[in-house]
Amino acid sequence: MNQTLDPDLSKVLQGTPIAHVATVLPDGAPHSVPVWIGTHDEYVAIITGPNSQKARNLGRDPRIAISLTPPDNPFHPIILRGKVVEWLDGDEGWAVVDVLAHKYLGAPYGRDQERVVALIEVAHQQMGM
Repeated sequence: MNQTLDPDLSKVLQGTPIAHVATVLPDGAPHSVPVWIGTHDEYVAIITGPNSQKARNLGRDPRIAISLTPPDNPFHPIILRGKVVEWLDGDEGWAVVDVLAHKYLGAPYGRDQERVVALIEVAHQQMGM
């Protein structure tokens, strides 16, 4: 069930936090990597290569955990859990990739690597401790 994103969380996601995404490897071990993060409609959005370890993990098991902190307050942890409910590729995916790239880099994302967008339905959100 997708929770409505907390307005304070949405504000953080409009900025440029570096998020850490945890997925499950085939042997059950955790796999964690830093990613750019934002929103698309009511979902949290991250980008990745379609053949990356995280994409393969999420294709097999869509559960995901994300931790991040606001860039201006690294002692205010934010924890999200949910599942990937949709993958965007092609022109639709590149539109979201470019929104995130403009946010983080101030320019469109280079087209030298293939990218897809994972849309995450948030089931749990916790801000602060």
